[in-house]
Amino acid sequence: MTTYYFISDLHIGGDEWLRDVQFESELIGFLERLETTDEDAELIINGDTFGLWEFTGCEGAEKFDVLLERYPELFEQLRATGKNVQITIIPGNHDYELAAHEEYVDRLAEWNVALEQDVAITRSVGDADIWIEHGMQEDANNRIPDFGNPYANPLGYFVNRHFTSKAGQLSGRGRYNWLRDIQSVTPMERIPEWVVSNYFYREMSPVLRYASLPFLLLFNVSIGYLLLVLLAVTDIWSAPLVVVHDGLVDLGLVGSVIDAVLAVNIAVTVLLTAVAVPLYVYVRDVRKTLARFGLFGVREQTDPYLDRARSVFEANPDVVAFVYGHTHRASVRRLDGRAVINTGTWLKRFTPTAARLGLLPPVFHPSFRLSYYRITAEEGAVVVEYDEVDKANPSELSALERLVSKRPRRESEIPERTVIER
Repeated sequence: MTTYYFISDLHIGGDEWLRDVQFESELIGFLERLETTDEDAELIINGDTFGLWEFTGCEGAEKFDVLLERYPELFEQLRATGKNVQITIIPGNHDYELAAHEEYVDRLAEWNVALEQDVAITRSVGDADIWIEHGMQEDANNRIPDFGNPYANPLGYFVNRHFTSKAGQLSGRGRYNWLRDIQSVTPMERIPEWVVSNYFYREMSPVLRYASLPFLLLFNVSIGYLLLVLLAVTDIWSAPLVVVHDGLVDLGLVGSVIDAVLAVNIAVTVLLTAVAVPLYVYVRDVRKTLARFGLFGVREQTDPYLDRARSVFEANPDVVAFVYGHTHRASVRRLDGRAVINTGTWLKRFTPTAARLGLLPPVFHPSFRLSYYRITAEEGAVVVEYDEVDKANPSELSALERLVSKRPRRESEIPERTVIER
């Protein structure tokens, strides 16, 4: 009886600093344990094993030579583990070239890795089936329009070739080498916010950062102070302003500095408000115009992966589990008595957390979640087991980032054991 192990989204390889695999020792250790298992097992890596899109200095199967040169220990361990358990990979979007060049099949086979050049594959578990795909076809920016065609690249290909790879090339020029982690920021819409955060907490001149810090920290207080000023000016209620002013005077020099900071913030707030009000009216009118032409409007939010799983389940009654990756968010969800499983990622992950006070950029807290799943049949049911390879979270936040933010709670817990009754 076959037992299946699933991982995905390793993104091994890329230009310059993207070549750094921060979990390589943990991955080798995981493969070593599978090498000694007495199970009839298969390891399936469902997409984005390699970061082939992130190579810009070479083309085609030449990229495989670079992978072998950079990660010899990993490939030797793949060969050793592959002698005991079958190792299968399918293409994702970042390593879509695996589906477009036949020679990758033979080259990976030399290292005891089977490459299936399909969008989706299935496996039997007991008297049921598992449906496996990477998931990029449900992502408009990364959907492959003509699967198997080496020239059928989606928008995401060009973003990675000209943006992500460039970040890898330039990362070493930064003060903390943070650009190498750009692939860990999901969804992509958060990248601008992440860049602003790293600029402020890492790249900005310390003199400028700490000179602006009082103004940013006291911004919210300034809004309250402005309200007190307005109440006093309009003769509605002046007592609170008098109390605050007297308190600042009692603080001497410190109070004078705080009063000056509040005054500057109030002036800036008034200026921004004066600009924002007419701008809001203009933007609102533009939106209404676009909506009349059907170019703008609130769309119904749906989960394309649940929709995809539902269509697979309806078309394939024997399928009890839909396994995908791509989004880097590990999860197990129930759908009509079956399981929808996201295999997550082994890349570093970032969780944005708002600053505790003021108008500071959010802090992106780093963490690892080296997730894997084990699926097997057991007494007329299919059992999905979830586990993680231990890896400490990075301690790379600056003192200021730790001071102004609190480490977020761990994202949704995944049950260690999910039973799908047949």
